[in-house]
Amino acid sequence: MVSQVNPPRGMRDFLPAEKARREAILAVIRSSYRAHGFAEIETPVAEDSERLHAGLGGDNEKLAFGILKRGAEFEAALATAKTPLDLADLGLRFDLTVPLARFYATHRAELPMPFRAIQIAPVWRAERPQKGRFRQFVQCDIDIIGEAGPLAEVELLSATAATLRRLGVEGFTIRVNDRRLLTAMLDEFGFAPEERDGVLVTVDKLDKAGVEGVIAELRERGSTPAAVEALGAFLNRPQTREYRPFGEGQIRKALPSDLEDPAIGELAAIGEAVIAATGGDEQIVRYDPWLVRGMGYYTGPIFEVAHPDLGYSFGGGGRYDGMIGRFLGDDVPAAGISLGFERLVDLVDLPGDGTEHAIAVVYDQAAPPAVIVAARDRFVAEGRPVRLVRRPKQLAKALDALAADGVLEFVLVDRDSDPSTLEPRPLDRH
Repeated sequence: MVSQVNPPRGMRDFLPAEKARREAILAVIRSSYRAHGFAEIETPVAEDSERLHAGLGGDNEKLAFGILKRGAEFEAALATAKTPLDLADLGLRFDLTVPLARFYATHRAELPMPFRAIQIAPVWRAERPQKGRFRQFVQCDIDIIGEAGPLAEVELLSATAATLRRLGVEGFTIRVNDRRLLTAMLDEFGFAPEERDGVLVTVDKLDKAGVEGVIAELRERGSTPAAVEALGAFLNRPQTREYRPFGEGQIRKALPSDLEDPAIGELAAIGEAVIAATGGDEQIVRYDPWLVRGMGYYTGPIFEVAHPDLGYSFGGGGRYDGMIGRFLGDDVPAAGISLGFERLVDLVDLPGDGTEHAIAVVYDQAAPPAVIVAARDRFVAEGRPVRLVRRPKQLAKALDALAADGVLEFVLVDRDSDPSTLEPRPLDRH
């Protein structure tokens, strides 16, 4: 006896109406990205386990689903395995960046330089299911490989902003920072290089834990006491909160006064260019000196996309110049941004979902299959989505359900119908 008929925890089924809505939103995203010069690729859902656990994916590596070895290989591994990873030779991808790096390393001779890629596909993580987090979810990525200058970041952020606007999403903000500035600040406060990663993990909790919580955790971690005190004093310094247009002055005001780094000017130029590309909307880009992004592979500018209606970001990315070199032996500059589709979809209300011209062919059980199919094919040839619906006893209820699903018209087909003379009737007038 089957005890459960629900999908696995953290994974979902989608009924036809919701699936159509999701596909309509994805169609807008694809169209917008293509219009900005990106080309779509596809990679396998599985990658070699060693590649997925090569230190490129940060904490997400701990959430990767493994695929066990098979047959004799599994039996041999079972006898010698020291960890569960020793039993797996493949794993489900936990993001689309590691597969892209492998893809480029495999196909670079066939690709243009720079290469602008779209990837829209599901990924899998062994998350604890909760609001906004699933074990299977769709990511919408664009990446630029081979562009070392700030043009890549400007392209990525302006294309993202344009795509969100095409979806009707207003009020979003792109927060930006640079990992080089974070490193420079930690050095300024006196943290040792080997402390940086752990300190940034704690600093990333500022929004939730507050200054006192972060300082207390750093003390518990045994971080350099003088550096912790310097960081605490800086975070607690008097600050004005008035709005300032994005620029070098805004960035410098948020940093220690004597900190100098080329990243300051570069980041300011990126933000100013994105504002100009989006029609001068100064609300779009914000500098956040404590934006961390958990992935250890980021080497320069980083960004997150936020919206006041959500309590979490729904997109993010940055520059990851060292990743592809791990596969090739030669460093290749790269930057990308990802929109989390499951979070984004809650913000989108498109006027149509792709079924706005749909028609229902409602047929009697006695109607010959050839007549039913001929009626269907007539409307398909006109470029209209068609639903074949067996006529129920309560026709009115069935038509109401079709109308609720976005079907606008219907025809009735019986034994004597001539498909060429059928006249569609609007569903709101039945």
